[in-house]
Parts: sequence; C-alpha cells; structure tokens
Amino acid sequence: MKDFLLRATILIGIVSGAFAGDLNTARIDELTGLKGKMNDKEGVYKVTFPRSDLKVVVDGWTMPPFMGLGTWAAFTKGAHTEAMVMGDTVLFEDEVNAAMSAALDNGLSVTALHNHFFFDRPKVYFMHIEGEGTVDQLAGAVRKVYDKIKEVRAASPQPKESFGANALPDKNAISPEPLNAIFGMTGEVNNGMVKFTIGRPAEMHGININKEMGVNTWAAFAGTDDNAIVDGDFAVTEDELQPVLKSLLKNGIKIVAIHQHMTHEEPRIMFFHYWGRRRAKDLANAVKGGFLVGGLLKVSSPLP
Repeated sequence: MKDFLLRATILIGIVSGAFAGDLNTARIDELTGLKGKMNDKEGVYKVTFPRSDLKVVVDGWTMPPFMGLGTWAAFTKGAHTEAMVMGDTVLFEDEVNAAMSAALDNGLSVTALHNHFFFDRPKVYFMHIEGEGTVDQLAGAVRKVYDKIKEVRAASPQPKESFGANALPDKNAISPEPLNAIFGMTGEVNNGMVKFTIGRPAEMHGININKEMGVNTWAAFAGTDDNAIVDGDFAVTEDELQPVLKSLLKNGIKIVAIHQHMTHEEPRIMFFHYWGRRRAKDLANAVKGGFLVGGLLKVSSPLP
C-alpha cells in the first residue's frame, strides 16, 4: 500500500508539473526545443536561451550573454484563450526581417524593435513579441521564429554588413511625377530627392497635434528611377501596426525600428521606420500598400 501511495504521489507530481498553472509546460518544452522554468507565484512558464553563438563587443568590451543578450518567451494562462505569450528576441541586423516575418506569418504580434547599446559590434537589436491562442499555436510560432534565426546564421555564420544591393549613384535624380501619380499628392523635391509626408490628428496634454508636431507618416526617395532607396516612418495606431507591418514586409520593405515617440497621446500612436531598395516606382507602390492598409490615403483616424 505504501508503494502504491508513493507511486501515485510521484505520478501526481509529474502530471501537475507538466500542467503547472493550467499550462502544458511539457508541451512548451517540446515545441520550443528548450527547457523552461515555472514561476508559481506569477503563474508564468518561461523559456530562455543566450545568444552565445556570436561574440558581441560593446564599447571595446566582450559582453557575456548574462549581461543582456538573452532571448526569452514567457507563457501564462490567457483570459480569453488557452494561453498568452510575451517575449524578447535578440537579433543581429540580417536576422531581423526574417524573424519578424516568421513571427507575423505564424500569428504572433511584433510590438517593438530597438537597440539596447551603443558601439556594439556586431549591432544587436531586440524584437518584442506577443500573442494569444493555444499552447501549441504559440509555442510552435515561437519555435519557428527561433528556427528562422538559425537558418539565417547557418547560411552566413557572420552577420552581413549590408543589404547587398548595388551602390547608389553619387547624384540623385528621382523623377517626381510618377511618384506623385502613385501617391495622389505632390511630393517635396530637394536636389533630386522626393519626399511625401502625411499627418494624422492626435491630442496630447489637451493640445491638438498633427503633422508639424511630429505625428506623421513619410517616405523619402533618393538615387535614380531605376536604382533607388526609400526610407521613412509610419505613424499608426496600435490596431493598425500589425497589418501595416505585414503589408510592407510582404512587398519587400525592411523594418528597422518600432517604438513610440510620445507619452499620454490620444489615440496612442506607434512609429516604425523602414528601408527599401529597388526601382523607385516599385518602392512607391510597396509603401502605398502600407498607406492604404493604414487608411492614410483616405481619412486620418478620428480621435476617440
């Protein structure tokens, strides 16, 4: 009888451990390929791994992964779904857009992309993710992000130092008329470059703010019509962020930062910066797709 009770106690412990906090933690381990740790007080199961595959030097000092080069994903019971996940992913520049596409394509949201250091070599970025769904959906999506990073590094053991496009000419000569026609507005011209800016109304500290106060989306073109770059910034609401990111990534535009510019604004505005290389008209059409998804070529989002 004592042996039976002992075996039953062990079995109960194994089962309760595997489903700690109503999460199938064993399944999370299986799908992510990592061994996590449970915080019983918070009801959070967290998997982590250090980016120790490459040496990172910050201001001449080789940084141990312990000092802030750890990728993690934390799972907890969801309010409306089985689970919720949040995480931070350590990325090198040539991994960012592949990892972001993997996250978005598999049902995760990307909520921030930024740096943590100055004078880091190679340059390190941090991509924050979140999602709601089943444990299988979320842990499987996280694994696909991590696998995409490994795929990039397997193809190029050292991070690339450029996008690999042809060099731009010394003199800019973008034809504004075709781009004006694509966007349905007249761009600002400066020394062969063309820039389009669209404001959107918001309110902060009881003051109406718009384009000239920095609440704007813009696209600037340089190079030549057949060998051009576009860079710019999108100002979007939280609900618009994911679909606009997806639109640009689908059309070959690289995302280089996601963050906020203000506090206490209404509605809350997120900003993301981007970069693209192709023919000027192709770039304009790709950016226009994001404008349309965000409603920027129709009417600005009304204040709540």
